[in-house]
Amino acid sequence: MRMMSEFEAQVLSDLSVLKTQMNGLMGDGNGGRIAELERRMERHEQNWRRAKGFLAAASVVFAVLEVAVDAWFRK
Repeated sequence: MRMMSEFEAQVLSDLSVLKTQMNGLMGDGNGGRIAELERRMERHEQNWRRAKGFLAAASVVFAVLEVAVDAWFRK
């Protein structure tokens, strides 16, 4: 059996590190950082939609109040 050269050992070591980093990034089928980022983005987008809906509802309420106050003082 032939001994590994220093270069081959370094390549295998680097490959092992790369494999570990890829598992951390992509996950091993149970998640990973990309999946976590996707979940965070979904939550952020959902909160943004809720905030826009709340602001739309608040603008309608303020418009109705403005019309009511304007009608009250025009009497």
